[in-house]
Amino acid sequence: MSPLSPLLFSTFEVTTQAFYRASLSYAIVNLKPIAPGHVLVVPKRVVPRLTDLDDNELTCLMSSVKRVGSVVEKAYGGDALTIACQDGKAAGQTVPHVHFHIIPRKLQGDRFGDNNDEIYPELERNEAALPVGLQAASKLPATPRTVTTNGTTSHEATPMTVTNSYVDAEPDRPPRTLLEMETEARWLEGFFAQA
Repeated sequence: MSPLSPLLFSTFEVTTQAFYRASLSYAIVNLKPIAPGHVLVVPKRVVPRLTDLDDNELTCLMSSVKRVGSVVEKAYGGDALTIACQDGKAAGQTVPHVHFHIIPRKLQGDRFGDNNDEIYPELERNEAALPVGLQAASKLPATPRTVTTNGTTSHEATPMTVTNSYVDAEPDRPPRTLLEMETEARWLEGFFAQA
């Protein structure tokens, strides 16, 4: 099996955090999700705005949003989804690579309870902190360790903790390690294999 081509989210490599790939788009788990199952769907070509995509890229991206949303909603026991895109700096976009947030929502036990619209300011805070978190994550070692067991060679991710270098006003939502994100990504991949 040939290795997968590297995936970039702006200038940051996110290949191991990807759990879904289509011809022109992909989905990744989130460094600092605002709710369980908060993922991003991203076009493969790095462009800042939705209008920069050609028709084929836009079609693939929206089909991916639909497919990933359906799978993530089921995987996390959601009743609905919040799907959001901050398209441009004035809209709150801080990473110059267009992307959609997909967040499973629940009728009972949702983090935002009866204050459903509180998710939008939370998304803005999340988006604002994203470049700092990605920059911090990219500077820390993330080299897989090669392990051979019973003649089979595999790669294990080295945990990458970004807590010490991540500046965020929300201490109750710490960033995850690379190992945690890769584990979630592999788990989510399994749902697509079943579909």
